[in-house]
Amino acid sequence: MSNRPLNVGLVGGGKGAFIVHPHQRAIHFDGTRRVVAGALFPDPKIALEEAANWPYPIRGYGSYDAMIAANKTLPADQKLDYLLIVTPNFVHFDPAMKAMKAGIAVFCEKPLCLNLKEANTLVKTARQLHIPFGVAHTYLGHWTSRFARFIVRSGLLGDVRWVDSYYLQGWLATKLEATGQQQAAWRVDPKRAGGSGCGGDIGTHALMQLRYVTGLNVTALSAQMDRFVAGRQLDDHFTVYCQLSNGGKALVRASQICIGSKNDLGLVVAGTQGTLTWRQEEPERLTICLPNQPDRVYWRGAVTGGDGFLPKELPADLMAEPTIPAGHPEGFHDAFARLHRCFEADVRKWSAGEKFNCDGSQYANVQDGWAGIAFIETSVKSAASNGRWTQFPQFPKTLE
Repeated sequence: MSNRPLNVGLVGGGKGAFIVHPHQRAIHFDGTRRVVAGALFPDPKIALEEAANWPYPIRGYGSYDAMIAANKTLPADQKLDYLLIVTPNFVHFDPAMKAMKAGIAVFCEKPLCLNLKEANTLVKTARQLHIPFGVAHTYLGHWTSRFARFIVRSGLLGDVRWVDSYYLQGWLATKLEATGQQQAAWRVDPKRAGGSGCGGDIGTHALMQLRYVTGLNVTALSAQMDRFVAGRQLDDHFTVYCQLSNGGKALVRASQICIGSKNDLGLVVAGTQGTLTWRQEEPERLTICLPNQPDRVYWRGAVTGGDGFLPKELPADLMAEPTIPAGHPEGFHDAFARLHRCFEADVRKWSAGEKFNCDGSQYANVQDGWAGIAFIETSVKSAASNGRWTQFPQFPKTLE
């Protein structure tokens, strides 16, 4: 592939949808990617109208089927390099499958799909076709998430004993879905969201933050899934106690009824030699607590090795990632951009016939997406048995 900007097609994103906008800004962030096409709404007429009114010119299609089909006959420099899926959960599986079979890489919003049957098929197809597949767990894109990963996985905190990974919101403290608010309506509808509302929407972010930073997996869990708002079909409060693959324990918790909380994603990793804490609402900062020492506070862009805790030599790729000097905060859009930047690198290698990793170290991959769906299904099963300890399914050998 030449150094032309990658062409990205959108599935979903019309009629006031939120998540498409940070994505499309991130896609354009570096000048090496661009949105060129979109099937923005289920109704073909509205989809074309939304495309015509898009902030910049794109090719509009009445459906993602039409967009994928049209791609076959486009000149090489106009073909889609990857598809970004930003629809409700129940419209993840079909366009992802059709895009992969048409030779188009996929970047999909979380959670991956509706159930493990779909997740198994997506993993199997991505591996058989050897095609890049990313899942948009936004907060892995913060530089401090990657720094935390380096600290914990390097053993600087010793063995992990305990992790508290949480995501607290308050926007669904009332029955907002009854007002017709579209972002609320589909998230509490089992047909569109799947088996869990709060757990699927933000609990999977908390799980992924735990897995990404520590490298540990959940082996068994005990879950409580609550519906505090009367008449709500899916959980709005989600609490899961977990056994980890190294013998440690974790609490993965999420709530959308905590009035005053906005997007309070946080992580506490307690090891045998120290504790790490991080909060998404203060994403530039990471705190390390060591025995009988003052707390160490690290800021993105102002980290120096050999300080008595960090090794003298820090990974060159990690230290090269910040895009602006310390004191000029990166944020939500920068995190999205880092994910798309890393996905772009793999798409370019794949298109050139070169080896690419897609190993979960730079962005969540399709197997990470599988783990999120397995976590939800296991939690639903446990909660239905009043929190009974339930074994986490092993990744199928047939998909490895």
